[in-house]
Amino acid sequence: MAEHVPTSIEVLRQQARDELAAIIEHRCRAGEDPWQFIPDLPSVDQQVVIGLRASAVDAFDLADEQSRAHHPAAGRAMFARFEYDVLRRIALTHPELSAAVWELLDRLERA
Repeated sequence: MAEHVPTSIEVLRQQARDELAAIIEHRCRAGEDPWQFIPDLPSVDQQVVIGLRASAVDAFDLADEQSRAHHPAAGRAMFARFEYDVLRRIALTHPELSAAVWELLDRLERA
């Protein structure tokens, strides 16, 4: 198994920029109007947090807990608690991403 190598925030931000550029290009080539979908895309830091969240679910073996929290019968409170706990852990580990974490939590709350 490959050992996890810590990656700097700047590298993660560049990867997020590349991902967002690919998403924009793909959607434009599919005929979508950028004026319609770009405002809904995450910021670069939010994209970094989304990637770190996916890694955290894998790294901390939270897939079962995630499945329970995201199950339709689980209720909104269980879903919100799971997401808050994972995203809070990211904010504590990477303080420079705290604003993006809170923005994502706000998006979840409004959804």
